[in-house]
Amino acid sequence: MNIIIPMAGMGKRLRPHTLTTPKPLIEVAGKPIVQRLCEDIISVVGEKTEEIGFIIGDFGEQVEQELISIAEALGAKGRIYHQEQPLGTAHAIWCARQSLVGKVTVAFADTLFDAGFSMNTEEDGIIWTHKVEDPSAFGVVRKNSDGTIAGFVEKPKEYVSNEAIIGIYYFKSGENLLGELQYLIDNNVTKGGEYQLTDALQNMLDKGLKFKTNDVREWLDCGNPLATIQTNQRVLALKADKEQLVSDNVICNNSTIIPPVCIAEGVELNNSVVGPYVSISRETKVSNSVISNSIVGKQTTIANRVLSQSMIGNNVKLVSKPQHLSLGDYSETEL
Repeated sequence: MNIIIPMAGMGKRLRPHTLTTPKPLIEVAGKPIVQRLCEDIISVVGEKTEEIGFIIGDFGEQVEQELISIAEALGAKGRIYHQEQPLGTAHAIWCARQSLVGKVTVAFADTLFDAGFSMNTEEDGIIWTHKVEDPSAFGVVRKNSDGTIAGFVEKPKEYVSNEAIIGIYYFKSGENLLGELQYLIDNNVTKGGEYQLTDALQNMLDKGLKFKTNDVREWLDCGNPLATIQTNQRVLALKADKEQLVSDNVICNNSTIIPPVCIAEGVELNNSVVGPYVSISRETKVSNSVISNSIVGKQTTIANRVLSQSMIGNNVKLVSKPQHLSLGDYSETEL
């Protein structure tokens, strides 16, 4: 199986964190989003992954090397493709056409999940979905009476189904998908100036291919800072019993760690309370602070702070001076 990861977007909703780090490389529970995405897909699909193709913008050589290293750590060959213009989802996947061979999973890199299922890779295609309360905000599938997919409706004004498409698609034949993508490109079939993946999928259905859905238990968004913090919380809870989340060489001086947390190698905690639901990247130093429900980047210094629901980047210095107070009886103040 090959995995295709379109990730050329600028991640504007996650700024300022994406000004220097592409969104899929933002860490959640100690690993880049795109690494967790690939790991979980491989676990669910149960097929050996031969190749992971990353479709990116102009992110630079360092990012490209990091992506290739992620693929290699998962036992796959990493390939870099470039989408120079934002011409739609179908165009992005078409940019990785050399990897559309055999069994293929396409996964857009701004979402994580808790699947709760194993997949039948002998189906023509499987669209991953999640049941939502308000389908009008999403693209949804429309089904036949036998449970196969009949079509796709984007942000339906009238109820069609509550099965929202989460951005992960499995194809038994990457060649079939490529043929439909090529048709869109060759015939300039666009909507709003962009080539849409759902048009290619509909053409495949019209030619008799049978697509089904798999419904994930949880759909975790990383679209903005608050959503990413909440996703970090859920991933920590889900992985607490499955991964070693706290490095063996964390320096912990007179400090308390409240799990679940992820604390990377080289982190130093002094007179602090960390957790629950905190991720701290490598070589960060925390002193005289209380941190909960937060993400802290690498090589950062935090001192004399109380943080909650916070997302702190890499190489940040966040230091406050201790306050010396003298308050009389019955005083009231907010600091």
